[in-house]
Amino acid sequence: MSGLQLQTSVSPLSGSEQIQGSPATTSAPESKPKKKICCACPDTKRLRDECIVEHGETACAKWIDAHLRCLRAEGFNV
Repeated sequence: MSGLQLQTSVSPLSGSEQIQGSPATTSAPESKPKKKICCACPDTKRLRDECIVEHGETACAKWIDAHLRCLRAEGFNV
């Protein structure tokens, strides 16, 4: 019982929540993304896609890089 009380005083989470929540609180970049990659960063994705269709991939490096930065900020390794 004293071990359980020690956990409760350190964190209000139950044992299972501590295991799942700990990686997200300790290091966000290494945590599993909360969204699917297809649903993350819709604004930069739309701008990137429109630019590529109209001007070609080589002319849209700025939008491609912006989208990749956004995806990385969401936790994806791209």
